Amino acid sequence: MHLPAPPAPSRTNPPARSLLNILSVVMLALVVGFVLFVALRSPLKDDIAWLLYVARRWMAGRELYIDVIEVNPPLIIWLSAIPLGIAQRLGFDVQMVTMPFFTAVVLACVWWSSTLLRSIGGIFAHRLPVFTAMAAVFLLIPAGELGQREHLLVAAFLPYLILLAQRLDGRQTSVVASIVAGILAGLGCALKPRYGAMFAVLECLALLYGLRPWRVMPFAAGLTVAAYAGLVALLCPAYLRHAVPMALALYGATDVPMRDLLAESAMLIGGIAVATVLLWLRRRRPVIDTLMLSLLVFAATSTVICFVDGKDWFYHRLPATITTILALLLWITRELRDARPRRIAIASAALAAGVFCLNSAQRLQPEVLAAIEPRTTTVQRLEGIIRAEHAHTYIAFSEWIALGFPVVNETGVAWASRFDSMWALKGEIWRASFDPTASREWPVARWVAHDFIAGCPDIAVVDTRETTNYLKVLRNAEPAFARAWSRYRQIAAFDGLVVYRRGKGGCLDVWVAAESSRPTLRMR
Repeated sequence: MHLPAPPAPSRTNPPARSLLNILSVVMLALVVGFVLFVALRSPLKDDIAWLLYVARRWMAGRELYIDVIEVNPPLIIWLSAIPLGIAQRLGFDVQMVTMPFFTAVVLACVWWSSTLLRSIGGIFAHRLPVFTAMAAVFLLIPAGELGQREHLLVAAFLPYLILLAQRLDGRQTSVVASIVAGILAGLGCALKPRYGAMFAVLECLALLYGLRPWRVMPFAAGLTVAAYAGLVALLCPAYLRHAVPMALALYGATDVPMRDLLAESAMLIGGIAVATVLLWLRRRRPVIDTLMLSLLVFAATSTVICFVDGKDWFYHRLPATITTILALLLWITRELRDARPRRIAIASAALAAGVFCLNSAQRLQPEVLAAIEPRTTTVQRLEGIIRAEHAHTYIAFSEWIALGFPVVNETGVAWASRFDSMWALKGEIWRASFDPTASREWPVARWVAHDFIAGCPDIAVVDTRETTNYLKVLRNAEPAFARAWSRYRQIAAFDGLVVYRRGKGGCLDVWVAAESSRPTLRMR
């Protein structure tokens, strides 16, 4: 193991450095201002809105994974409760607190990462420009997925990757920094447990470089994950008893074929391939190379995890996308400072990074339009109907979460279901196609029907764009649902949605008739 070389002295003169810092501050302010403008003016992302609703129900005394069903582990719910509690205490709109909160969490991780990189010197000597560049990637690339679990996860893992790269280069790292980075990475893994495989892959890389597996950082990460698992078993046993088995049994209904995953991930796979070839072409600056290697190993492993998940949702590819772009930008910056840069290689890296940025711009465009004209969205039109009808309860028969959330968050109506959408009902139908006992083990249709009868929603929306006829499925599963639904009349139709209003009278008589199956109302 060789001793770490001292950071290279900066070649930037003081006036130029001051100008660079000013430009960095201006750029950072523009990026943060733009991202927050879009995030605060456009409808709240459906997943985030649902998690805020779950957190609110939990804070009100409801039992997680029983009274309200969520398949994600509880850490993201506990995190969502922080901005929710702040907003309630201060009397602010929840969205106005939540999006800045998640933005601040990401920026804090990126700022500390830029501080860790500063000790390397060279292109990382000036912390503010480095921080600005990384912050732009972390805030702009997610487009409308700001604050998703995967977004927070990759921010939490970044310090771990940086310190690992320094250790691969033979540099000593601070014990305190290693402990904190390990805890952050462990919490990132807790957001999405599949990323526990990431530690195994990174430790295999460390072993190849001759590092011992019982180092402080992986030990801190492992201890954090173990402590979290114990906390979940103690505080949320229903997650292990109900949510995990349900996800394993029903979540496969939303999987897509591997060929579709490969097609959707073609740009990402191509970017990783380009960055890998560029790294192989020039291996002359050890610490830069190990940092780029760590980023690419993380990106490749994240991509494999996406394939294991089997979903074609863009935010599942966020960790791999962000780390691939960081690797490409790192290589471009290093090459431009070289005495004999390879123009073709630089152009290839710039083209790959540009394709990622263009794709993110296209994804961000609808969010920008929604921020400029929020009343033109489907969600806003639906919220307007609910307010005009003075509804108190509401449900949507659709797999699209956005029809329920943020509609419920914005209007304050009660959601007449324990599920965020019809994904679980679709899962029951899918599983029953090859497992005749599925409906006995997971009677989701009956749960949804009974929640509907108990909630007796004033407004119900049916998404006609979906191939599954949820109303037919519910009628067949629970005759009482058919009697309750007969009281609804259509009042509007737009964008493939049909809106129904409950007529005079409630659902009490239907509810009494359905009391014989009351035990199915709670998962046991």
